[in-house]
Amino acid sequence: MAAVGIVGGLGVGATVDYYARIAAACRARGIVPDLTIVHADVDRGQGYVRDGRLDDLAAYLAGFIDRLQRAGAEAAVLPAVTPHICLDRLLPRLSIPLVSIFDAIAAETARRGLRRVALFGTTFTMEGSLWGRLPGLEIVKPRPDEIAFVGRAYQRLLDTQRGDDAETAGLRALAAELQRRDGAEAILLAGTDLAVIFDEDNAGFPCIDVARVHIDAIVETLAT
Repeated sequence: MAAVGIVGGLGVGATVDYYARIAAACRARGIVPDLTIVHADVDRGQGYVRDGRLDDLAAYLAGFIDRLQRAGAEAAVLPAVTPHICLDRLLPRLSIPLVSIFDAIAAETARRGLRRVALFGTTFTMEGSLWGRLPGLEIVKPRPDEIAFVGRAYQRLLDTQRGDDAETAGLRALAAELQRRDGAEAILLAGTDLAVIFDEDNAGFPCIDVARVHIDAIVETLAT
């Protein structure tokens, strides 16, 4: 069984959600997961992203992954989407692999036969359209005011770990509009803290829970 290290804190709610769902999935499979978690500072990480300091972000994350390796981890996980913006700078610094969130998304969209999707997540994730890491998948970008709305709603989730009824209704309405207006076949819930308010069963619109597919890949790694 492989040991997996998690860089927590980049969204405390997402880290807790990942931990709970990984533990539950492993228990269902009769596996006792070998996990280690370290805590990064979300404000520091967000500051690097806002300032475009991607080398600094990569160095910051690599330091935590080095600590995880020294604790025995054989693979690492970033349980948040936005920090992956520095992936090209991060990977050369690492001596253990990351469990790829992009491979998990690509496999799930291919399994569903999807070709055109939209994103809900941080402003940086939506504007970056996952940084070209899903070839063959067309990503619909919401309009600037829509990106701003989703970004504010997501930041509230990140800060409070509580949903707001009006914002949740607004996200559902926007999902319907992206399907009607832009032909999106599904919405990628590409902000892991969205699990606070949505999952694939209760969202009310076709969606892929990016956290879920990533967690499935993590559990497979733990079971190896």
